[in-house]
Amino acid sequence: MKQEEITYLLQHPAEITQEQTTTLKEVLQQYPYFQAARAIRLKGLKNANSLHYNKELKVTAAYTTDRSVLFDLITSEEFNQNQISEQIRKQEQLEKEEAKKAEQEETSGEDNLSLDKALKMKIKESEQVFDPELFMRFEKKEKETKVTDLQLGKPLDFDRQENHSFTEWLKLASATPIEREEEEPEEQDDAKARKFDLISEFIAKSPKIVPSKTTKKVNLAEENQTSPESLMTETLARVYLEQKNYKKAIQAYKILILKNPEKSGFFADQIRAIEKLQENNS
Repeated sequence: MKQEEITYLLQHPAEITQEQTTTLKEVLQQYPYFQAARAIRLKGLKNANSLHYNKELKVTAAYTTDRSVLFDLITSEEFNQNQISEQIRKQEQLEKEEAKKAEQEETSGEDNLSLDKALKMKIKESEQVFDPELFMRFEKKEKETKVTDLQLGKPLDFDRQENHSFTEWLKLASATPIEREEEEPEEQDDAKARKFDLISEFIAKSPKIVPSKTTKKVNLAEENQTSPESLMTETLARVYLEQKNYKKAIQAYKILILKNPEKSGFFADQIRAIEKLQENNS
């Protein structure tokens, strides 16, 4: 990728294409700390609804000096403008279809024909009530929950109020093993001896701490404690699911059922799908 092309993308990140997103990967292999290029590539992956977006978000966070800046970026309107415009387009299409349907109903045939059609539908519905297989089919459909409904791998959408969810998502990425150099047995003995000498010296001096004036005890843990219910969001539930922490994901959806009873059916389906996923992976 030429320097002029990169400069243009830095100024117009919304215009990044799928081909340029792929090319930027090669640039980042050569310049891994090029943070601006990583942010633009992240934008390209989000535009394409790529399955690599979630993983690349963690990688970008690892190379980002200030993660709050990254959080502001992925929750900005500019970053999500493709998604927003797509939602507007769908809404406009739906409104057009509804207007067209209403117009057709107004210009349709005589009222008697409409009444006759309505009566036939009512008769058909009443006959289905006495069909015993109707309830069997409904129960079977209720139990069938596809794992694909969980939208695994779909880009996570964080909003401004979901800093906690973003932090939880990055937790596994930030944990790195500590490499320790093995010390020689003699060096270990000397280190232990120095520690024991310091302890002996401390005891010999018998230092005393003079108590200060009594102050009011403040329970910082209690003051800063936040209930998990208030922090729980659908994005956080998906974060746990993407991390394959199925136990936490199920608990998250149970909390969401209490928070949003109107969506309890959807959350219950998610729980059943996760349980099915657990069975398949066990």
